[in-house]
Amino acid sequence: QVHIVESGGGLVEPGGSLTLSCKVSGAFYTLLHMGWYRQDVGKQRELVAGITKTGVERYADSVKGRFTISRDNAKNMIFLEMNSVKPEDATTYLCKANFQYNSQSTERMAWGQGTQVTVAS
Repeated sequence: QVHIVESGGGLVEPGGSLTLSCKVSGAFYTLLHMGWYRQDVGKQRELVAGITKTGVERYADSVKGRFTISRDNAKNMIFLEMNSVKPEDATTYLCKANFQYNSQSTERMAWGQGTQVTVAS
């Protein structure tokens, strides 16, 4: 069983900064690609930023230059540094981890429950 917990959400002013954290725990062999997604109520989940095991980053156009994803493989964590936050960034942010249970298993995927980001003055 793989367990994912996000933290760091909260209230931030427009133009402000916030850093989200995602911790993966449980019984797995290795973590592969990980990412941050966001989802508004009634809308499709969208990729915000992703990072491979070797640190290759990918961003949605809407957050390029403002958000930075990073990864600590030793701690099984990823982070999302959010700068110059805009009102349209307010929503629930979810962490996703692709992993293997053992060296021979197929790739699996797990999601966290999400952390809420509110943008207001």
